[in-house]
Amino acid sequence: MDLGLKGRTALVTGGASGIGAAIAVELAREGCNVAIVDLKRDDKAEAVLAELAAQGVRASFCEADVRDFALAERVVQSVAEADGGLHVLVCCAGITDDGLSWKLTEAQWDRVLDVNLKGCFAYCRAAGALMKDARGGRIVNIASINGLRGKFGQANYAASKGGMVALSKTLARELGKFGVTVNVVAPGMVRTDMAGVLPPEVIEKAVDETVLGRLAEPRDCAIVVAFLCSDAARHVTGQVVQVDGGQYL
Repeated sequence: MDLGLKGRTALVTGGASGIGAAIAVELAREGCNVAIVDLKRDDKAEAVLAELAAQGVRASFCEADVRDFALAERVVQSVAEADGGLHVLVCCAGITDDGLSWKLTEAQWDRVLDVNLKGCFAYCRAAGALMKDARGGRIVNIASINGLRGKFGQANYAASKGGMVALSKTLARELGKFGVTVNVVAPGMVRTDMAGVLPPEVIEKAVDETVLGRLAEPRDCAIVVAFLCSDAARHVTGQVVQVDGGQYL
């Protein structure tokens, strides 16, 4: 599909693997120049960069810890300067460190909240300021249905993803008058490397929760993100789109 994104610049955090990589590739297919942000430039990152380049767009990699506010500002500024502006931000960087609430340590809580929620805010804050001044832009944050419904054994993760939803709705209110839309994609369980380490019975339970009888593939999420980044979604903001096969019905 042609969503009219050709020539725009997108920055995707957590873009070296999983859902983030699928989003980066989908935006490249639509003609976006794509910068991916991740912790390290490893073989997975190189494979994603090669796939982006194969789409005929400019591809770049920024090695960064998303929790670093000052670095987030520098990364956003450098991407915008290199490509003549920043039109799209997708915050997908995220981790899990599960445990029952009465067993979670302070370190587990802080790490997950810092990466998932603080990291999202760091990039939304930096990119939002540029988009505000440019009078336009698209921000899509990747949360989870577990941020909407809660999840046994994931107090830290669910809280971080629920916080991303509230943050996104607030940003939508603040940035709307400047032509910037802010939306959320909330997947259910997706077939990624992160899900691949889970016990088979956990995967089976997630499939049983769906009404479509299967888990999402990363591209199922990426296609929705690409739509929300396009002018076709110019009147959509502050929304949470669940890509879960009915898992949360």
